[in-house]
Amino acid sequence: MPILNLSSLGVGSLTNICFHSQTSANDNIISYVSYNYIPFNNNNLLNYHRKSVISRYPLHAAPVNSQIDENLDGSTLSLEPPRSIRRPADWEAAKKYKETGSIYEGRVEGFNNGGLLVRFQSLVGFLPFPQLSPSYSCEEPKKTIQQIARGLIGSVINMKVIEVDEASKKLIFSEKEATWSKYSEKIKEGDIFEARVGVVEDYGAFLHLRFPDGKYHLTGLVHVSEVSWDYVQDVRDVLRVGDFSRAKVVNIDRKKSRITLSIRQLEEDPLLETLDKVIPQDGATSPGSNTSDSSDIQPLPGLEEIFEELLKEEGISEVGIRRQGFEKRVVSQDLQLWLSNAPATDNHYTLLARAGRQVQEIQMTTSLDQEGIKKALQRVLERVP
Repeated sequence: MPILNLSSLGVGSLTNICFHSQTSANDNIISYVSYNYIPFNNNNLLNYHRKSVISRYPLHAAPVNSQIDENLDGSTLSLEPPRSIRRPADWEAAKKYKETGSIYEGRVEGFNNGGLLVRFQSLVGFLPFPQLSPSYSCEEPKKTIQQIARGLIGSVINMKVIEVDEASKKLIFSEKEATWSKYSEKIKEGDIFEARVGVVEDYGAFLHLRFPDGKYHLTGLVHVSEVSWDYVQDVRDVLRVGDFSRAKVVNIDRKKSRITLSIRQLEEDPLLETLDKVIPQDGATSPGSNTSDSSDIQPLPGLEEIFEELLKEEGISEVGIRRQGFEKRVVSQDLQLWLSNAPATDNHYTLLARAGRQVQEIQMTTSLDQEGIKKALQRVLERVP
């Protein structure tokens, strides 16, 4: 609805009429044009001229896409200069940053529902929220990503250009890539970090690593198999978003910018407990353990079928249970076969079968090497239902 303001400099003499009208039908962008009405001398005709345009842009109404044009992906916060003053040289400069991998210090000028809007000379680029450093969410876990983004407006962030497409007006940045360049060289395999759980998936959990400066600069993946020595059916039963944990770096893929972590390797291996305590090699009985003579041992369910199939494999002449014992904790109710890291000695090789707390030591007489034994066992397990 138009807004009409009347003002006068003297009693009975109308000197100015300010008429503000809404010029856009777009629900997300409201523009008001202000006109001044000035009377001609003493007659009743009014002259007017356009005074100014005032636009109000509500935030957060933009889709996640990142195309750069007059609407900036449909964003309601328009930061783009007119097309006439955009310089092709700026696109070339952006391409150069991408090709060289150079760090760009970009100022955050706004944000939408998908990420931050970053000034690059006459262009405005896009930094998606998933490409932000994990430090912000770790330091202020109670804030939403929109609240974090609002606090970043006006700040300068180190980032890399990861996509440049002048034809579709796409200019995409990543703070994570810039952080990786700086901090990945400061870690090595075997390092142990205090970490905070970020995203949890069915296949594992992403942990943010805390560096000596107190900030969480890099993120690594703990696969479900490396969460615990115990059987983990659902990672969410063990790790939840925001939890703190210690993690060990077990692999760094610098080409793919990936870090593989392990939590269970920081705990005592229950298999070592089995070998050293549950089934003492010298035949002595350890406190809390229970061992049996081989003549009294009943094979765990499913083992007899596996023995029969192993004897069909070329290079394996004898298979039998040597000893059994009981572990202090349940690793899995299902039958598991563990291969020894030690190679076969005098044509004898040791396997461990485990189910619940029960563990049985299996001795094979074989001419196969360790890799041959592994392949033979894989073939057998494929045949046994």
